[in-house]
Amino acid sequence: MKRKITIAIDGFSSTGKSTIAKELAKKLGYIYVDTGAMYRAVTWYAMEHNLIDEKRLNSAELIADLDKISLQFIYNKELGFAEMYLNNVNAEKEIRGMAVSKLVSTIATISEVRKKLVAQQKIMGKNKGIVMDGRDIGTVVFKDAELKLFMTASPEKRATRRYKELLERGDDVGYDEILKNVQHRDYIDSTREDSPLVRAADAVDFDNSNMGLEEQFERIYNLALDIIAQ
Repeated sequence: MKRKITIAIDGFSSTGKSTIAKELAKKLGYIYVDTGAMYRAVTWYAMEHNLIDEKRLNSAELIADLDKISLQFIYNKELGFAEMYLNNVNAEKEIRGMAVSKLVSTIATISEVRKKLVAQQKIMGKNKGIVMDGRDIGTVVFKDAELKLFMTASPEKRATRRYKELLERGDDVGYDEILKNVQHRDYIDSTREDSPLVRAADAVDFDNSNMGLEEQFERIYNLALDIIAQ
């Protein structure tokens, strides 16, 4: 039996972390966890309870409500991956829109939120055989992960990818708005005091600005196979 490893994928928004992580987990027969979906779900909860908008954040009330927030990944056979459920309701569509994207990095700065979600993430990966993507997976959640990747691409490339994705969903968005959001999230993610987005010292740099998905996947999959075989 091949040994199981932990694969931690960190990086900036819209670098394709989740797409690659899903395919990698499927190919290896591993569990996939999209930690960004967890922070997005908490953001959606805060929005639905009028605790946050673009001008204000009631962090004290959100912190007080954390015990009321239940997050679950439930596998969808038709889609081939797990969807995020917030308090037993499928929130996958709601959490992927621009409204949540504009606010999720702000929610992610709240230490109490990070503490709650990191604790859940560590439990999910205690038996290895997991691919997890986010912002602090290799630096905080799984410091001893056998394979760590740090994915990046130019803001313009990432904004273009996100713009096309949202248009395909039917969202009414503009490219300039997306680019501004990407740059704003980069700044917040990289400068927050609690678990900022940084490259782990032992992570593999992976700039996919000029790579297609197939090339990205093959390179990362072969990296994983090499480590599993060691």
